[in-house]
Amino acid sequence: MLRIVYCGSPEIASIPLKELFESETHEIVAVITNPPSMKGRKGDLIPTPVEMVARDFQSQGKSVEILTPEKLDASVREKISSLNPDILVCFAYGKIFGPKFLELFPLGAINLHPSLLPKYRGCAPVPASILNQDKITGITIQRLVQQMDAGDILLQKELIIQEDDNSETILNKAASQGGKLFLEVLNQIETKTEKPVPQDESQATYCRMLEKEDGKIDWSKSAKEIDAKIRAFYPWPGAFTKVGENILKIHSCSIFDESKVESTNITVADGSVQKLSSITGKIPGTVLGIDKSCGILVQTGNGILVLKNLQWHAKKAMNWKDFINGSKQFCDCICGQ
Repeated sequence: MLRIVYCGSPEIASIPLKELFESETHEIVAVITNPPSMKGRKGDLIPTPVEMVARDFQSQGKSVEILTPEKLDASVREKISSLNPDILVCFAYGKIFGPKFLELFPLGAINLHPSLLPKYRGCAPVPASILNQDKITGITIQRLVQQMDAGDILLQKELIIQEDDNSETILNKAASQGGKLFLEVLNQIETKTEKPVPQDESQATYCRMLEKEDGKIDWSKSAKEIDAKIRAFYPWPGAFTKVGENILKIHSCSIFDESKVESTNITVADGSVQKLSSITGKIPGTVLGIDKSCGILVQTGNGILVLKNLQWHAKKAMNWKDFINGSKQFCDCICGQ
Protein backbone atom coordinates (compact mmCIF):
# COMPACT_ATOMS: atom_id res chain seq x y z
CA MET A 1 0.00 0.00 0.00
CA LEU A 2 1.46 3.32 -1.11
CA ARG A 3 1.19 6.51 0.94
CA ILE A 4 -0.15 9.16 -1.43
CA VAL A 5 -0.27 12.95 -1.42
CA TYR A 6 -2.94 14.11 -3.88
CA CYS A 7 -2.84 17.58 -5.46
CA GLY A 8 -5.75 19.10 -7.39
CA SER A 9 -8.49 21.69 -7.13
CA PRO A 10 -11.42 21.80 -9.62
CA GLU A 11 -14.37 19.45 -10.02
CA ILE A 12 -12.56 17.29 -12.58
CA ALA A 13 -9.77 16.62 -10.05
CA SER A 14 -12.25 15.62 -7.34
CA ILE A 15 -13.57 12.65 -9.36
CA PRO A 16 -10.32 10.61 -9.45
CA LEU A 17 -9.68 11.55 -5.81
CA LYS A 18 -13.03 10.06 -4.79
CA GLU A 19 -12.22 6.87 -6.67
CA LEU A 20 -8.79 6.62 -5.01
CA PHE A 21 -10.39 7.03 -1.58
CA GLU A 22 -13.08 4.45 -2.32
CA SER A 23 -10.68 1.85 -3.70
CA GLU A 24 -8.77 1.62 -0.39
CA THR A 25 -5.92 0.08 -2.42
CA HIS A 26 -3.59 2.82 -1.25
CA GLU A 27 -3.62 5.35 1.59
CA ILE A 28 -4.13 9.04 0.87
CA VAL A 29 -2.24 10.73 3.70
CA ALA A 30 -2.71 14.32 2.50
CA VAL A 31 -4.62 16.40 0.00
CA ILE A 32 -3.20 19.71 -1.22
CA THR A 33 -5.61 22.07 -2.93
CA ASN A 34 -6.07 25.77 -3.59
CA PRO A 35 -7.38 28.03 -0.81
CA PRO A 36 -11.15 28.67 -0.59
CA SER A 37 -12.35 31.42 -2.92
CA MET A 38 -14.96 34.11 -2.36
CA LYS A 39 -18.23 33.51 -4.18
CA GLY A 40 -21.57 35.28 -4.39
CA ARG A 41 -22.69 38.71 -3.26
CA LYS A 42 -21.89 37.97 0.37
CA GLY A 43 -18.34 36.96 -0.44
CA ASP A 44 -18.69 33.56 1.21
CA LEU A 45 -15.52 31.47 1.23
CA ILE A 46 -16.15 28.32 -0.79
CA PRO A 47 -13.67 25.41 -0.65
CA THR A 48 -12.51 23.72 -3.83
CA PRO A 49 -14.34 20.56 -4.97
CA VAL A 50 -11.22 18.57 -4.07
CA GLU A 51 -11.27 19.92 -0.52
CA MET A 52 -14.97 19.09 -0.19
CA VAL A 53 -14.36 15.47 -1.24
CA ALA A 54 -11.46 15.18 1.20
CA ARG A 55 -13.56 16.61 4.05
CA ASP A 56 -16.35 14.18 3.24
CA PHE A 57 -13.97 11.24 3.61
CA GLN A 58 -12.51 12.81 6.77
CA SER A 59 -16.01 12.77 8.24
CA GLN A 60 -16.21 9.06 7.37
CA GLY A 61 -13.13 8.38 9.49
CA LYS A 62 -10.34 8.69 6.94
CA SER A 63 -7.16 10.10 8.45
CA VAL A 64 -6.13 12.62 5.80
CA GLU A 65 -4.44 15.99 6.18
CA ILE A 66 -6.00 18.79 4.11
CA LEU A 67 -3.67 21.63 3.15
CA THR A 68 -4.77 24.77 1.30
CA PRO A 69 -1.58 26.82 0.97
CA GLU A 70 -1.05 29.86 -1.20
CA LYS A 71 2.51 28.64 -1.79
CA LEU A 72 4.31 25.34 -1.38
CA ASP A 73 6.79 26.86 1.05
CA ALA A 74 9.05 25.38 3.73
CA SER A 75 6.20 24.95 6.23
CA VAL A 76 4.21 22.90 3.72
CA ARG A 77 7.26 20.80 2.86
CA GLU A 78 7.87 20.16 6.57
CA LYS A 79 4.28 19.03 7.10
CA ILE A 80 4.34 16.73 4.07
CA SER A 81 7.71 15.27 5.09
CA SER A 82 6.31 14.38 8.53
CA LEU A 83 3.67 12.19 6.84
CA ASN A 84 6.31 9.95 5.21
CA PRO A 85 4.68 9.91 1.77
CA ASP A 86 5.73 7.56 -1.01
CA ILE A 87 4.38 9.33 -4.08
CA LEU A 88 2.69 12.50 -5.32
CA VAL A 89 -0.41 12.20 -7.53
CA CYS A 90 -1.50 15.36 -9.35
CA PHE A 91 -4.35 16.44 -11.60
CA ALA A 92 -5.32 20.06 -12.36
CA TYR A 93 -3.59 21.70 -9.41
CA GLY A 94 -2.33 24.76 -11.26
CA LYS A 95 0.92 25.37 -9.39
CA ILE A 96 4.48 24.47 -10.32
CA PHE A 97 6.29 22.00 -8.07
CA GLY A 98 9.85 22.97 -7.23
CA PRO A 99 12.68 20.43 -6.86
CA LYS A 100 12.69 20.69 -3.05
CA PHE A 101 9.02 19.70 -2.96
CA LEU A 102 9.39 16.82 -5.41
CA GLU A 103 12.34 15.46 -3.42
CA LEU A 104 9.91 14.62 -0.59
CA PHE A 105 8.55 11.64 -2.54
CA PRO A 106 10.82 8.56 -2.75
CA LEU A 107 8.77 7.10 -5.63
CA GLY A 108 8.47 10.41 -7.43
CA ALA A 109 5.36 12.11 -8.78
CA ILE A 110 2.77 11.30 -11.43
CA ASN A 111 0.35 13.56 -13.24
CA LEU A 112 -2.72 13.19 -15.45
CA HIS A 113 -2.52 15.33 -18.59
CA PRO A 114 -5.59 15.43 -20.89
CA SER A 115 -3.83 14.92 -24.21
CA LEU A 116 -1.78 12.24 -25.93
CA LEU A 117 1.65 13.58 -25.04
CA PRO A 118 3.95 14.80 -26.46
CA LYS A 119 1.13 16.51 -28.37
CA TYR A 120 -0.35 19.59 -26.68
CA ARG A 121 1.97 20.19 -23.78
CA GLY A 122 0.76 23.11 -21.69
CA CYS A 123 -2.27 24.36 -19.82
CA ALA A 124 -5.05 24.18 -22.45
CA PRO A 125 -4.67 20.87 -24.31
CA VAL A 126 -8.38 20.09 -24.63
CA PRO A 127 -9.36 23.41 -26.26
CA ALA A 128 -6.36 23.04 -28.57
CA SER A 129 -7.43 19.58 -29.74
CA ILE A 130 -11.01 20.69 -30.44
CA LEU A 131 -9.89 23.93 -32.09
CA ASN A 132 -7.65 21.94 -34.43
CA GLN A 133 -10.63 19.68 -35.26
CA ASP A 134 -8.87 16.53 -34.08
CA LYS A 135 -10.96 13.36 -34.14
CA ILE A 136 -9.07 11.74 -31.26
CA THR A 137 -7.48 13.06 -28.09
CA GLY A 138 -6.64 11.21 -24.91
CA ILE A 139 -5.23 10.95 -21.42
CA THR A 140 -1.60 10.56 -20.43
CA ILE A 141 -0.32 9.53 -17.02
CA GLN A 142 3.23 10.86 -16.96
CA ARG A 143 6.10 11.25 -14.56
CA LEU A 144 6.36 14.80 -13.26
CA VAL A 145 9.64 16.50 -14.13
CA GLN A 146 10.80 20.11 -14.03
CA GLN A 147 10.26 20.62 -17.77
CA MET A 148 6.57 21.18 -18.51
CA ASP A 149 4.72 17.98 -19.50
CA ALA A 150 7.95 16.32 -20.61
CA GLY A 151 8.04 13.36 -18.22
CA ASP A 152 8.15 9.70 -19.20
CA ILE A 153 4.80 8.29 -20.32
CA LEU A 154 3.45 5.59 -18.00
CA LEU A 155 0.02 5.03 -19.54
CA GLN A 156 -2.13 6.49 -22.31
CA LYS A 157 -5.76 6.08 -23.28
CA GLU A 158 -7.44 7.49 -26.39
CA LEU A 159 -10.70 9.44 -26.26
CA ILE A 160 -12.85 9.99 -29.34
CA ILE A 161 -13.96 13.59 -29.89
CA GLN A 162 -17.62 13.49 -30.93
CA GLU A 163 -19.17 16.19 -33.13
CA ASP A 164 -20.99 17.73 -30.16
CA ASP A 165 -18.16 17.44 -27.63
CA ASN A 166 -16.84 20.60 -26.02
CA SER A 167 -13.98 21.19 -23.59
CA GLU A 168 -16.23 20.50 -20.62
CA THR A 169 -17.46 17.13 -21.89
CA ILE A 170 -13.96 15.99 -22.88
CA LEU A 171 -12.52 16.96 -19.49
CA ASN A 172 -15.38 15.13 -17.79
CA LYS A 173 -14.54 12.03 -19.83
CA ALA A 174 -10.90 12.33 -18.79
CA ALA A 175 -11.87 12.79 -15.15
CA SER A 176 -14.18 9.76 -15.20
CA GLN A 177 -11.28 7.61 -16.47
CA GLY A 178 -8.65 9.24 -14.26
CA GLY A 179 -9.15 7.29 -11.05
CA LYS A 180 -8.95 3.92 -12.80
CA LEU A 181 -5.83 4.94 -14.73
CA PHE A 182 -4.14 6.36 -11.63
CA LEU A 183 -4.81 3.09 -9.78
CA GLU A 184 -3.40 1.04 -12.64
CA VAL A 185 -0.18 3.06 -12.68
CA LEU A 186 0.12 3.16 -8.88
CA ASN A 187 -0.18 -0.62 -8.73
CA GLN A 188 2.53 -0.93 -11.39
CA ILE A 189 4.81 1.41 -9.44
CA GLU A 190 4.21 -0.51 -6.21
CA THR A 191 5.08 -3.81 -7.88
CA LYS A 192 7.91 -2.26 -9.92
CA THR A 193 6.28 -3.34 -13.19
CA GLU A 194 5.81 0.11 -14.74
CA LYS A 195 7.26 0.61 -18.21
CA PRO A 196 8.13 4.29 -18.66
CA VAL A 197 8.43 5.50 -22.24
CA PRO A 198 10.45 8.69 -22.89
CA GLN A 199 8.63 11.30 -24.94
CA ASP A 200 9.76 11.98 -28.50
CA GLU A 201 10.83 15.62 -28.32
CA SER A 202 10.65 15.95 -32.10
CA GLN A 203 6.88 15.35 -31.91
CA ALA A 204 6.19 17.81 -29.08
CA THR A 205 3.63 20.56 -29.64
CA TYR A 206 2.55 23.26 -27.21
CA CYS A 207 -0.59 25.18 -26.30
CA ARG A 208 -0.68 28.49 -24.52
CA MET A 209 -2.90 29.80 -21.74
CA LEU A 210 -6.23 31.10 -23.04
CA GLU A 211 -7.39 34.68 -22.61
CA LYS A 212 -10.91 36.11 -22.77
CA GLU A 213 -10.25 37.89 -26.05
CA ASP A 214 -9.42 34.55 -27.68
CA GLY A 215 -13.15 33.81 -27.65
CA LYS A 216 -14.03 36.55 -30.15
CA ILE A 217 -15.67 35.05 -33.24
CA ASP A 218 -14.45 35.96 -36.72
CA TRP A 219 -17.49 35.36 -38.92
CA SER A 220 -15.38 35.34 -42.09
CA LYS A 221 -14.09 31.94 -40.98
CA SER A 222 -15.91 28.79 -42.07
CA ALA A 223 -18.82 27.27 -40.16
CA LYS A 224 -16.55 24.33 -39.27
CA GLU A 225 -13.90 26.61 -37.78
CA ILE A 226 -16.41 28.68 -35.79
CA ASP A 227 -18.20 25.58 -34.54
CA ALA A 228 -14.85 24.20 -33.34
CA LYS A 229 -14.06 27.48 -31.59
CA ILE A 230 -17.39 27.61 -29.76
CA ARG A 231 -16.97 24.04 -28.55
CA ALA A 232 -13.28 24.50 -27.69
CA PHE A 233 -13.89 27.60 -25.60
CA TYR A 234 -16.87 26.29 -23.62
CA PRO A 235 -17.13 26.90 -20.72
CA TRP A 236 -14.06 29.20 -20.60
CA PRO A 237 -13.19 31.71 -21.91
CA GLY A 238 -16.41 31.41 -23.90
CA ALA A 239 -17.03 32.32 -27.54
CA PHE A 240 -18.61 35.72 -28.12
CA THR A 241 -19.53 38.23 -30.78
CA LYS A 242 -20.47 41.88 -30.85
CA VAL A 243 -24.05 42.68 -31.89
CA GLY A 244 -24.41 46.44 -32.13
CA GLU A 245 -23.36 47.74 -28.72
CA ASN A 246 -24.03 44.42 -27.00
CA ILE A 247 -21.92 41.33 -26.39
CA LEU A 248 -23.48 37.97 -27.18
CA LYS A 249 -22.01 34.73 -25.86
CA ILE A 250 -22.65 31.60 -27.89
CA HIS A 251 -22.46 28.42 -25.82
CA SER A 252 -23.49 25.79 -28.35
CA CYS A 253 -24.16 25.46 -32.06
CA SER A 254 -24.08 23.05 -34.98
CA ILE A 255 -23.19 23.17 -38.66
CA PHE A 256 -26.14 23.40 -41.03
CA ASP A 257 -26.40 20.54 -43.50
CA GLU A 258 -25.73 22.18 -46.88
CA SER A 259 -27.69 19.46 -48.66
CA LYS A 260 -30.86 20.82 -47.04
CA VAL A 261 -30.52 24.44 -48.22
CA GLU A 262 -32.89 23.98 -51.18
CA SER A 263 -35.58 22.23 -49.14
CA THR A 264 -35.49 24.43 -46.02
CA ASN A 265 -37.89 27.27 -45.24
CA ILE A 266 -36.96 29.78 -42.56
CA THR A 267 -38.70 32.60 -40.70
CA VAL A 268 -37.00 35.93 -41.41
CA ALA A 269 -36.94 39.27 -39.58
CA ASP A 270 -40.36 40.53 -40.77
CA GLY A 271 -42.03 37.27 -39.71
CA SER A 272 -42.50 35.94 -43.24
CA VAL A 273 -41.40 32.49 -44.34
CA GLN A 274 -38.88 32.27 -47.17
CA LYS A 275 -36.78 29.63 -48.87
CA LEU A 276 -33.30 29.52 -47.36
CA SER A 277 -31.80 29.15 -50.84
CA SER A 278 -33.13 32.60 -51.77
CA ILE A 279 -31.25 34.45 -49.03
CA THR A 280 -27.89 32.68 -48.66
CA GLY A 281 -24.65 34.37 -49.67
CA LYS A 282 -25.12 37.34 -47.34
CA ILE A 283 -22.09 38.94 -45.70
CA PRO A 284 -20.55 36.79 -42.95
CA GLY A 285 -22.27 37.33 -39.61
CA THR A 286 -25.71 38.01 -41.11
CA VAL A 287 -28.55 36.40 -39.16
CA LEU A 288 -30.49 34.68 -41.94
CA GLY A 289 -33.50 33.66 -39.87
CA ILE A 290 -34.95 30.82 -37.85
CA ASP A 291 -35.22 27.18 -38.83
CA LYS A 292 -37.90 25.99 -36.42
CA SER A 293 -36.47 22.47 -36.51
CA CYS A 294 -32.99 23.35 -35.30
CA GLY A 295 -32.21 26.99 -34.39
CA ILE A 296 -30.99 30.40 -35.51
CA LEU A 297 -29.10 30.41 -38.82
CA VAL A 298 -26.09 32.69 -39.32
CA GLN A 299 -24.06 33.08 -42.51
CA THR A 300 -20.32 32.46 -42.16
CA GLY A 301 -17.44 32.81 -44.61
CA ASN A 302 -18.17 29.28 -45.76
CA GLY A 303 -21.37 27.57 -44.71
CA ILE A 304 -24.16 28.29 -42.26
CA LEU A 305 -23.93 28.02 -38.48
CA VAL A 306 -26.93 27.05 -36.33
CA LEU A 307 -26.97 28.82 -32.95
CA LYS A 308 -28.44 26.68 -30.16
CA ASN A 309 -27.70 28.25 -26.77
CA LEU A 310 -27.01 31.97 -26.33
CA GLN A 311 -26.51 34.57 -23.63
CA TRP A 312 -26.53 38.34 -23.69
CA HIS A 313 -23.85 39.87 -21.46
CA ALA A 314 -24.95 39.88 -17.79
CA LYS A 315 -28.11 37.92 -18.65
CA LYS A 316 -29.02 34.25 -18.29
CA ALA A 317 -28.05 31.66 -20.88
CA MET A 318 -31.04 30.23 -22.74
CA ASN A 319 -31.98 27.97 -25.60
CA TRP A 320 -32.55 29.54 -29.00
CA LYS A 321 -36.37 29.45 -28.76
CA ASP A 322 -36.47 31.38 -25.47
CA PHE A 323 -33.75 33.69 -26.75
CA ILE A 324 -35.73 34.65 -29.87
CA ASN A 325 -38.92 35.13 -27.86
CA GLY A 326 -37.11 37.80 -25.85
CA SER A 327 -34.95 39.18 -28.68
CA LYS A 328 -37.07 39.14 -31.84
CA GLN A 329 -35.00 41.97 -33.32
CA PHE A 330 -31.99 39.63 -33.41
CA CYS A 331 -33.14 38.23 -36.77
CA ASP A 332 -32.42 41.65 -38.29
CA CYS A 333 -28.83 41.81 -37.02
CA ILE A 334 -25.35 41.25 -38.34
CA CYS A 335 -23.07 39.56 -35.82
CA GLY A 336 -19.65 41.12 -35.44
CA GLN A 337 -20.91 44.63 -36.22
